[in-house]
Amino acid sequence: MTAAPTLAEIDLPNPEPQADTPGLPRAAAGVAAAALATAALAACGGGGGDAAGPDSGSAGSPDANPQTATPPTDAQAARFLAQAGFAASTADIASVKSLGYAGWLDQQFAAPRTQSHYDWLSAKGYAVDAYRNSLAGVDATLWRKLIGSPDQLRQRVVLALSEIFVVSMNGLPVSWPGLATGAYVDMLEANCFGSFRALLEGVTLSPAMGVYLAMRGNRKEDPKTGRQPDENYAREVMQLFTIGLSMLNADGTPQLSNGKTTDTYALSQITELARVFTGWDFDTAAPNGADPSYMQRPMVNTASRFSTGVKHVLDVTVPDSADGPAAMKIALDTLAAHPNVGPFIGRQLIQRLVCSSPSPAYVQRIAAVFADNGKGQRGDLRAVIRAILLDPEARQPSTAPGGGKLREPIVRLVQWARTVGMSSPGDLWAIGDTSNAATRLGQSPLRSGSVFNFFRPGYVPPNSQLGANAVTAPEFQLCNESTVAGYLNFMQGLIGNGIGDMKADYTADLAVAADANALVQRQALLMTGGGLADATITAIATAVGSIKADTDAGKLNRVKAAWLLLLAAPDYQVQK
Repeated sequence: MTAAPTLAEIDLPNPEPQADTPGLPRAAAGVAAAALATAALAACGGGGGDAAGPDSGSAGSPDANPQTATPPTDAQAARFLAQAGFAASTADIASVKSLGYAGWLDQQFAAPRTQSHYDWLSAKGYAVDAYRNSLAGVDATLWRKLIGSPDQLRQRVVLALSEIFVVSMNGLPVSWPGLATGAYVDMLEANCFGSFRALLEGVTLSPAMGVYLAMRGNRKEDPKTGRQPDENYAREVMQLFTIGLSMLNADGTPQLSNGKTTDTYALSQITELARVFTGWDFDTAAPNGADPSYMQRPMVNTASRFSTGVKHVLDVTVPDSADGPAAMKIALDTLAAHPNVGPFIGRQLIQRLVCSSPSPAYVQRIAAVFADNGKGQRGDLRAVIRAILLDPEARQPSTAPGGGKLREPIVRLVQWARTVGMSSPGDLWAIGDTSNAATRLGQSPLRSGSVFNFFRPGYVPPNSQLGANAVTAPEFQLCNESTVAGYLNFMQGLIGNGIGDMKADYTADLAVAADANALVQRQALLMTGGGLADATITAIATAVGSIKADTDAGKLNRVKAAWLLLLAAPDYQVQK
């Protein structure tokens, strides 16, 4: 696969007199037009030939032991921070260089959680009857933590988990959907550094998941009416949350028999498992009452609605003596212990944090840590996350074609917002729903269109060089003409005007704005960790330098134009 054209290979139009572009001066509007043309390249499936491809082995590392490595350069520290969090401030870079990769992770693992989503929504008055059927405030609290919470490793992992164990607030036809969503993300926060088994139980018994995948209120079979238990959660907990559709080798490749994959389960096993997931409901006698606090509590089992008799979970028998909670425990223990879970979930976490097409060797190393953290513990998510981020393939980008990952739109926005110090003095966080592809990002936290997330982990872009090389690139499933233009137009407005009471702090940029090259170099370091090609930096600096900087207004125009061009560049959008 060849790399996508860089910005330097595209003819930048000379700024022509035209109507003012909101948020940017007239001269910079021409630059914005160039940026739009550049961003369109991302939809072609190119870019980013610098990281590990699907068949590459361990890429090696400047330090023989990444576990104890200290990054020698600002660029290496910034690149690490883009994987382990969202953004790299100068203070963050200094911290990584001082503590080392592992030391910084230890600090982040120990960071206290900030105010929960549920508590914030309650404090803002959304737990009152007027908001019983409303999602008001949910987008605000999600952006609040993604952009403003100092525990950025936790927030990055929670975002990743929310895209694996999907609940969408758009699919919660129940009272208190906003508080249910907030409580679900709080549950992910509480379990993201713990055991996979505890996380799986938290997901399964979450009121939000109970509503979203129809396990809440699921009842035993009734021969008189022909009613059968709902199979929705039983199917998805296997297909999406634990073992996947096909038996896997430890390196994540499918096990083949006579050239064909082997199914992990049959329809009859879904039917059997569905009987285990009966009798569960909200922990309240008044689900439509004025107190929504039950949305924070795990669901409870009602014995009269639980399916009796012997059941089977894959090849494990659930005895007829097991009540609802006991049957649930056997089911979740069985699924969590399945050999597929390590490579299946480990590969997806690598995809969300490091690269879209990890090598089988990378997946196998992570699956081994999932199986045993070195202390005999299985499913230690903290150990898994540490191993993903400290692996040689994460720390040293490969030169294999098809490497890296397209930064999903949410991550691009959050990275930029954190880098420019965006905050909300009034604690309003007014970014809102960014799902509209034509005018915003085409993606918004906890607003997936289905349980299959915004993009599939096995997605291979068709009619592209990535597709021709069978390179999985999930985020490209969101990338089309509408989202390319919508993203850039939305970011242009944020760069120029902010939104609500959220404004960018350009103080550090303005200090070097008189030197266009220094300005672009600074922004490129923080956003790409050395991943922006010299030709791209030169092209952006040349365009930005055409804007006069002999006044404060001119310097500000330069800063805004530089940010817009950088965010549009394909070799920024591909995280290497």
